[in-house]
Amino acid sequence: MTPKPKIRTLDNFQGSLTDRTFLAVREAIMELNFLPGEIIRKQYICNVLGVSRSPVSEALAKLRNESLVEVVPQSGTFVSKFSLQDIREGAFLREAIELACIEILASKITEQQLKDLNRNLKLQKVLADTDDYQGFYKLDAEMHEMIMDFTGYKNLAKVTKTGWVQVDRARQLLLPIDGRQKKAFQEHKDLIQALEKHDVKLARKKMKIHLNQLILILTPLEKEHPHLFENS
Repeated sequence: MTPKPKIRTLDNFQGSLTDRTFLAVREAIMELNFLPGEIIRKQYICNVLGVSRSPVSEALAKLRNESLVEVVPQSGTFVSKFSLQDIREGAFLREAIELACIEILASKITEQQLKDLNRNLKLQKVLADTDDYQGFYKLDAEMHEMIMDFTGYKNLAKVTKTGWVQVDRARQLLLPIDGRQKKAFQEHKDLIQALEKHDVKLARKKMKIHLNQLILILTPLEKEHPHLFENS
């Protein structure tokens, strides 16, 4: 049986050929289809996506700028391993920004915004119940982006995405853990209920509890999967 390709085809993405190639490979790295430390063979990407080496090289250069790949002279291009230090820094940035956002939002959130968040939450429940990790991950990320957008600072999610790219990638290790999706769903539900009450202190508390789970759960995973982390 032919193994399933690690990368989705270009018709799933928008933009120029290079942009779509970049997005396809980036998604595969972020979703851990290419594991940390794994070599990325340009010819494999060319074959799967049906492109020449030029857009692949340009895509890998952009991924290198995001610290998602490393080029080792005379060896090749490898997916960057996880760095707990980088993840902690990203988590620190994320917490600072999202706690500020939730304080702003709790006092002024509209009925329509609450409807949008609850619609997302209902879909999360369906995906959590069916163990759809990738679908849940995308809805989770969408919910956090909505919270930032609802503050009125429309470019905030875009600006911060690069800052916590390693956090987003590391979160992929957490979702397959037994029961984690359902716990994350409950944390999201508690957060939205606090927003519905316009309770700033409670909303901040629930957001902090939710965000702190990453480092709490990830730290022991470094010992369980040392080959995925730097200096292990």
